[in-house]
Amino acid sequence: MAFPAAEGPFTPATVQAYLRRHNLPGQVVRFPQPTPTVTAAAQAAGVTPEQILKTLLFFVRLEEGEQPYLVLAVGPQRVDRRALARYFGVGRKRVRLATPAEVLDWTGYPVGAVPPLAHRCPIPALMERKVLAFAEVWAGGGAEDALLRIAPAVLQQVLQPQMVDLSPPEVAE
Repeated sequence: MAFPAAEGPFTPATVQAYLRRHNLPGQVVRFPQPTPTVTAAAQAAGVTPEQILKTLLFFVRLEEGEQPYLVLAVGPQRVDRRALARYFGVGRKRVRLATPAEVLDWTGYPVGAVPPLAHRCPIPALMERKVLAFAEVWAGGGAEDALLRIAPAVLQQVLQPQMVDLSPPEVAE
């Protein structure tokens, strides 16, 4: 589900309006300090870093051209481009992280504030399986000082993401 296009960047009010419009449980919470990193977000929300949901935009060069994908991952975990490449059956050089300008153009939000829903354009999503281990996660809320508190099951229902393992391979010692 995409939110109707609007001029300029979207805001936490955009996210809250999306939740209301679609009758989705969730809440945008504003904080007195910025929450652009996993550590800062976890400290502000009073949760573990694992309960912070990163929403990243990647582009994958497929036969039909470069395609955007939202990647929803557990906070402290690094998203491994090789895992994305394996998932799509392409070389890792065909997977790239979006630039800040592309993130703003596609989602309507600046990097560090991207929520998992209420975007400018519909974007297919991939969700790390580990996200479902939590009853509630905190994701970008539309601004550097806002977080969205929501159940992963709600995100799964709304986004209908492809479930994936995005962990880098374990290194034997």
